[in-house]
Amino acid sequence: MNLALLGCGLLGGSLAAAWRQSGCAERVTGYDLVAERAQCAVALGIVDRAATTVADAVAHADCIVLATPVGSMGSLLRELGRHAPAQAVITDVGSTKVELIAQARVALGEAFVRFVPAHPIAGGALPGIEHASANLFQGCWVITTPQEQTRSDLLERVETNWVACGARVERMSAQEHDRIFAAVSHLPHLLAFALVHQVASQPDGERKLRFAGAGFRDFTRIAAGDPAMWRDIALANRSALGAELTQFRRHLEELQSAVDSGDASALERIFAQASQVRRAQGFGAGGGDHDE
Repeated sequence: MNLALLGCGLLGGSLAAAWRQSGCAERVTGYDLVAERAQCAVALGIVDRAATTVADAVAHADCIVLATPVGSMGSLLRELGRHAPAQAVITDVGSTKVELIAQARVALGEAFVRFVPAHPIAGGALPGIEHASANLFQGCWVITTPQEQTRSDLLERVETNWVACGARVERMSAQEHDRIFAAVSHLPHLLAFALVHQVASQPDGERKLRFAGAGFRDFTRIAAGDPAMWRDIALANRSALGAELTQFRRHLEELQSAVDSGDASALERIFAQASQVRRAQGFGAGGGDHDE
């Protein structure tokens, strides 16, 4: 299979490496909005050739993967509506689905039947293709959100590729996807960014950070992620994310009230409930979970 990778970052690079390692991709052409990133992908041996235009990148593709920040995917989809080969399946690794699918429906026209929306639940603390790994998706979930028009054979092809990389595949609606990941991915990233910003912006922030222990490091690890990518995710999923933020503020107000009043029993009750749930999930104590 000839793979066209549109977006040479951590996820895109890891996908190309994993699909090549598993035998799902034989030749990879890379394109990125920042040309140097595609050239870096060639230097690292992750892609075979760097293209300077979308049309060039996809000219001989059997599969096209959109792996840019979600805010950039709309313009790429419009180009694919003009340039994607008739045989090519089009898929993505975006963290939001409702808005992206609506854009794809308009941009791709009749080719929308060849679009397989997908989201690998994987990532790393540091962005960039230099941190890509062919083993990134081992044991991870990949969510697909097929539409009524999606060709079943192409859906199965994309899902088979992911399984070959060691991933587990789950299908769900785009609406359910965005609601779930607003809670368990997008909100945690916003909180991590907010906490680091809060501490660092204080007059003695540098001194405070000097003494930050494992708890702070574990909680804020994901704040080292790509700012542009998370900006786009927050905006693309703003409805579901806004609802989660509203609920979280209510819980913060409950904690604020308990702290201000010295209500030890309320604090212990909240902490015990959260601790019980966290332990029951079997995540372990040391962090290191995958996140996108």
